[in-house]
Amino acid sequence: MTSRDILADELIGLRASVATCTDPGKAGLRGKIVDETKNLLILETEKGEKRVPKAESVFVFDYKGKKVKVDGRLLVSRPEDRIKKASGLLRKWRFPAFFFKK
Repeated sequence: MTSRDILADELIGLRASVATCTDPGKAGLRGKIVDETKNLLILETEKGEKRVPKAESVFVFDYKGKKVKVDGRLLVSRPEDRIKKASGLLRKWRFPAFFFKK
């Protein structure tokens, strides 16, 4: 399980924590992802919903029973575009390079 796998999957519903953030008030937040925009993850925490900028943070996700650390800059895009792009990269990554040459 790698951060590459999580890029091709839906984040809403996952539990996550903010490992680091340029805004010290956001570092250490933990909760369930309830929404995602191009630039933000919205976490439902004990103190309500918190908006965390993707580009300025490093996240740790509970993903398929494992803790996966992801640099938020890799997540910056509309969710549907990120999933589409990452899925294509994963398909190419899992097969030998000669398979895709014309």
